Amino acid sequence: MGLGMLLAGDPEIEIVAEAADGAEAVAAVRAHGPDVVLVDIRMPVMDGLAATERLRALPEPPHVIVLTTFDADEQIVRALRAGASGFLLKDTPPAEIVRAIHVVASGEALLSPAVTRRLIAHIADDETDARRRAAAGQIAALTDRERDVAVALGRGMTNAEISRELYMSVPTVKVHVSRTMAKLDLNNRVQVALLVHDAGLA
Repeated sequence: MGLGMLLAGDPEIEIVAEAADGAEAVAAVRAHGPDVVLVDIRMPVMDGLAATERLRALPEPPHVIVLTTFDADEQIVRALRAGASGFLLKDTPPAEIVRAIHVVASGEALLSPAVTRRLIAHIADDETDARRRAAAGQIAALTDRERDVAVALGRGMTNAEISRELYMSVPTVKVHVSRTMAKLDLNNRVQVALLVHDAGLA
């Protein structure tokens, strides 16, 4: 209720539905087609992770923000792999929650480079040879320039940092990021970063 009241105070945000569990959330998204969905990791019937996977598999998937009480959790990694655009801690200041919704609605990933690096470090010792081979195979489909951009994303770099590192304009970086995500069939730069880590390139 508190979150609903908070979001209702922003004239650019319209709450189209609320759900008590993941199954209700999936049904509500099918019925209302929202741009952004906030899901809690811990919910009855279907948890937020399963709900995220179901939501991102829809023909026109919404952007998903995961709410959690943890800032370094294997569950968060699973949510990001499923296509979540990022996560918020439940004690995030109200203004930051509103800002995050606007950021994700615009198509950007919510995680800062610092958080991306922390998450990647969190799973550093949990990769299998099979996953590494599969990731390397995907990366091999990229051009040299796209690979450079992907590796930069894997290091948690912003577009501006990539621009300076690779001596290209920020608009060109954005084009390469978009092409890289399209070739890899990924939804956001966080998933690219995780794939690059899986391949052992970051």
